[in-house]
Amino acid sequence: MIFDEHFETRAIRTQTERTQYLEHSVPLYLTSSFIFEDAEDMRASFAEEKDRNIYSRFSNPNTSEFVEKMCVMEGAEDGFAFATGMAAVYSTFATLLNSNDHILSASSVFGSTHTLFTKYFPKWNISTSYFDINKPETIESFIQPNTKIIYAESPTNPAVDIIDLEVLSAIAKKHNLILIIDNCFATPYLQNPIQFGADLVIHSATKLIDGQGRVMGGVVVGKQELIREIYLFSRNTGPALSPFNAWVLSKSLETLAVRLEKHCENALKVAEFLESNANVKLVKYPFLKSHPQYQIAKKQMRLGGNIVAFEVKGGIEAGRTFLDKIKLCSLSANLGDTRTIVTHPASTTHSKLTVEERLAASITDGLVRVSVGLETVSDIIADLQQALEKS
Repeated sequence: MIFDEHFETRAIRTQTERTQYLEHSVPLYLTSSFIFEDAEDMRASFAEEKDRNIYSRFSNPNTSEFVEKMCVMEGAEDGFAFATGMAAVYSTFATLLNSNDHILSASSVFGSTHTLFTKYFPKWNISTSYFDINKPETIESFIQPNTKIIYAESPTNPAVDIIDLEVLSAIAKKHNLILIIDNCFATPYLQNPIQFGADLVIHSATKLIDGQGRVMGGVVVGKQELIREIYLFSRNTGPALSPFNAWVLSKSLETLAVRLEKHCENALKVAEFLESNANVKLVKYPFLKSHPQYQIAKKQMRLGGNIVAFEVKGGIEAGRTFLDKIKLCSLSANLGDTRTIVTHPASTTHSKLTVEERLAASITDGLVRVSVGLETVSDIIADLQQALEKS
């Protein structure tokens, strides 16, 4: 496990160059475009002979600062920022795939990503096969001659499964495939997939990177030659992050480490409480010793993250009742907020999947996902306890 010992300093001190006003905090660059000194300057800029801002759909000082920070934190060569996490996912795949290509994906993926793979990509003859994240020994059997990408989340959404990134990397390198990891649940503070062999790392910055439920954003970082292609695709299709959101997200990164420390401390205590509750059938949290991939999590993560998954006894109706009895925590589809959020995937975010599809993603009828916030942990636990008693 390798982490930059100066993470917090780099997160705070990586900044866009100061203007003539010598501001301490980076200003907002709310401009759609930038001017040129003369015809030659304009020609050279569009020919990319000069590294400069042209149009905020291409780049902007605020988005560039955010991307630079993410690259520093993830140990990446380059990156590009998007309006949302799903814009980052879609644009990355749309850039790298051609008709008749094949994706090999973990079965436990975000619902919208699953929809891309099963509803939209087949229109362009792009197919997907799913492997069980809990059976890594079977992964190679799904590789086809036209496989181009291996894709996985770790930890997964919403069941908090863990996959050994080194194992995935070895398989990708053996078969000359591109390895893409969604690192949203871990953030660059808790896990750095590139250090374990990933080619690209994707984040929904809307979640823990923002950390307060304010703005949306996404980012992909990784190998420069791949990012170059993603940049060119995105420059022409227009999913770029707004300067205002980039400014918010860049400032948020300055507090990522201190926030994550508290999130993880609270989440572990919540997981330990749930594990002792008689109304709970199963608890999954990466840094609980009972987690099936506990040793892998300890190897590749600094801490366990802020997401706890547990199964309430009684199936779908018990899960719905549990949500109805919540008083303090929020019912929301978001995660990574300062506020604790609870979700029942089987009746909400993943309700359109078949039972078989849900089970393949480790989503049982009674599964509840808790995004543990920064409230006093005894208050979080008290709310969960009273809701469980009435479920």
